[in-house]
Amino acid sequence: MTQETATDSRETRSGYIALVGRPNAGKSTLLNALVGEKLSIVSPRAQTTWQRVTGIRTTDDTQMVFLDTPGLLEVKDLHQRAMLESAHEALRDAEIALLLLDPTRPLDEGRRAVVLEALEEASGHLVVVVNKVDAASPEAVEAAASWARGQFGKEPHLLSAREGRGVRELASALESLLPPGPFYYPADEIALQPVRFFVAEFVRETVFEQYDDEIPYAVAAQVEEFREGEDPVYIGVTLFVERKSQKGILIGKGGRAIRALGTSARARIETFLGRRVYLDLWVKPLSGWRRKRQALARLGYRLPEEDA
Repeated sequence: MTQETATDSRETRSGYIALVGRPNAGKSTLLNALVGEKLSIVSPRAQTTWQRVTGIRTTDDTQMVFLDTPGLLEVKDLHQRAMLESAHEALRDAEIALLLLDPTRPLDEGRRAVVLEALEEASGHLVVVVNKVDAASPEAVEAAASWARGQFGKEPHLLSAREGRGVRELASALESLLPPGPFYYPADEIALQPVRFFVAEFVRETVFEQYDDEIPYAVAAQVEEFREGEDPVYIGVTLFVERKSQKGILIGKGGRAIRALGTSARARIETFLGRRVYLDLWVKPLSGWRRKRQALARLGYRLPEEDA
């Protein structure tokens, strides 16, 4: 039997896995650890992930397609409504729902209700993870694990996505739950979103790191130009803010803040692309974009049917 015939005859398994949980539970950090590449931006601030990010982990006979989702939260505006719907949609699409619990931020009854309501959308296997065991006290870890056992009748996986502790064991457990079937994507692919998406995300990640208070949550990034045939690659990004006053804060006195933002973001993008980059940043007001359907659609958000 030839090697090609042997490879073609092997049984493969594949499936979608939705990563869900409260904001800042560590979903993006876990996605990056599972895929082995930084795809989702990470910040100490809550609710950094705004749109679904797809990461792919392929071995010889398994392919896991991870859907990193915005945090499950109480909705305050149309932007958050779109984010919550993105998480619900991922749960409907997935064969496995992977729920992350953060023992450093115990859930009260209201927050538990939001999580449980979202999980009603799931139709496949449920796997529960208690993350951040490196940062939480043993008592807090056990409290989260005990709630999971009582609520779901499942023994949760204990891990630290940041340190990589327990990630390999979790991946093996997920592989065992995959249904038989062909791979959805070529074995060398690790993400589905276009490069422009990740470029905009790296810019937004830098905004979260360098600005305080409400500014990061009021800034949306969109790639307007991407001239790949040039050296350095020219990338033009527009940063949309909700109010004119925020434009001045983002730019800073004498343009110092926007230059620092550009320098840091460009370094991340160059690492991701493996090429030199000329990053051109523009700041424009898009009045109240988090509350307006047309603005959100322009920025690539999908709204729930009842809100569309």
